[in-house]
Amino acid sequence: MAFTKAGKERRKPVVIAYVGGYRGLIKDPASIEVEKLTHINYAFVDVKNGQAWLTNEATDSINFRTLNALKQRNPDLKILISIGGWSWSENFSDAVLTEKGQQLFAATAVDIVRKYKLDGVDIDWEYPGVPGEEGNIYRPEDKQNYTLMFKAIRLSLDSLEKETGKKYQLTTAVGGGQYFIDHTEMHIAQQYLDYVNIMTYDYKTNGKGIAGHHTNLYGSTKDSTEASADRSVRLYLRAGVPAEKLVMGVAFYGRGWTMPNGENKGLNRQALNSARSGGYTRLKDSLMVQGYDRHWDKRAKAPYLFHPVNNVFITYDDERSVKAKCKYVKKHKLGGVMFWEYSSDPKGYLLHAINQSF
Repeated sequence: MAFTKAGKERRKPVVIAYVGGYRGLIKDPASIEVEKLTHINYAFVDVKNGQAWLTNEATDSINFRTLNALKQRNPDLKILISIGGWSWSENFSDAVLTEKGQQLFAATAVDIVRKYKLDGVDIDWEYPGVPGEEGNIYRPEDKQNYTLMFKAIRLSLDSLEKETGKKYQLTTAVGGGQYFIDHTEMHIAQQYLDYVNIMTYDYKTNGKGIAGHHTNLYGSTKDSTEASADRSVRLYLRAGVPAEKLVMGVAFYGRGWTMPNGENKGLNRQALNSARSGGYTRLKDSLMVQGYDRHWDKRAKAPYLFHPVNNVFITYDDERSVKAKCKYVKKHKLGGVMFWEYSSDPKGYLLHAINQSF
């Protein structure tokens, strides 16, 4: 798949941080380095009774004020509500099943933006048309309704723009595999969207399967079908999403497995079970000085840790892999990068690497 050629001079890549409100009040907001961000996506808003729903409104309202206050340090910062996520996607399918439902859902999402003077909406539906968390509702109609939902939200945001004179953004987080593309109409949906944030992480998830990279830029083997950020980008380009709207994901956390032995330092081998990993600050400051050896997969452009005594394998992003992703974003003229989740790297090692790259 050919990448688009350079057009007119483009803007600086976006840097989108997902900031979790699900833990309660945002702690130490002064430590959020907003000067290095273009967007904060507040995670998450629920879907309940067909509406965008603030489950913890008392806490959320304080968090919105806290985040808005950060604009004093970066007036260009955009703050969006992110609706759904892994745990709160069960009701999307019902909410947007009909035209009336789409309009209600859109109106309630935009009402939150209006009330708290925010900058837009991010949709993290995991997943349209296929199962996500156990118990999630999904149906074949999700494919078209996913598109119609964005159309309804875009219309509602445009109406709000007429009220306020301010432009609002609409973005979405999407899965990194062909399964997501097969159950959506990304070539149509993209026209309503400012950015499409590809979750180029969790390619491997904890359990008893094969341990391997979870957020690698390229495949670790010669197998062209192996999951990687590069492959995900190419899938979305082929699906009709313009390069300048595609945003590559960075993981601020690792995933770990306990291995039966030290074969191949755990990489691409059968695991016994999950092992604790943690956010990048913990990995860098604690684990790397506690017997873990760092290794670099040159082909995948991805690091991994292995403990030769405990036989624990950990996959993650570090400064080197993040800089490689940013270089890729610039080379292929993508929209930028996003990351999950801000508090996983409180010392800001990875955000600093992003900032150096852009």
